[in-house]
Amino acid sequence: MTSPSDTAVDTAAARARLLELIKELAVVRGKVTLSSGAEADYYIDLRRITLHHEASKLVGQVMLALADDAGIDFECAGGLTMGADPVGTAVMHAAVDAGRTVDAFVVRKAQKSYGMGRQVEGPSVEGRNVLVLEDTSTTGGSALTAVEGIRKAGGNVVAVAVIVDRDTGAKEKIEAEAGVPYLFAFGKDELGLS
Repeated sequence: MTSPSDTAVDTAAARARLLELIKELAVVRGKVTLSSGAEADYYIDLRRITLHHEASKLVGQVMLALADDAGIDFECAGGLTMGADPVGTAVMHAAVDAGRTVDAFVVRKAQKSYGMGRQVEGPSVEGRNVLVLEDTSTTGGSALTAVEGIRKAGGNVVAVAVIVDRDTGAKEKIEAEAGVPYLFAFGKDELGLS
């Protein structure tokens, strides 16, 4: 059986290793235009992490611990396709490994006009506590689109959590517009970025 201190050590080790992998694999230096249209001197390509054989499991462990440490109670985790898809799946698998039940879901950018006409795909979020995930956020736009879709589907959004916060105003915008806490596992300062 694992004691709380063992779990804390495992989480600390997972967090430290994930930070190493992000620095090594995901930080790309050079001029780039972000999805928001803003320009930056670096790009954080977190799909190199969320889809990586070792890092994906660490993402799930770190994000699950992040929500737990903040006292966020949730039954479903996911966000706007495509950045959030592997993050939600990683959290779902980490929860299963911890003996918990968390469903993952995907939010389309717009409601389908065919088939079942859904915007939120996967197990129903209706009446359930939902953690909105994203790999990183610049303006908060993707997370806010996900929040809106989840609320329309009857889900109760309890927080937004990202792997890396770029410190570009997403936290303030999401907390003001969505009215929920914004959590992040790593700040850009931890990645050696300014």
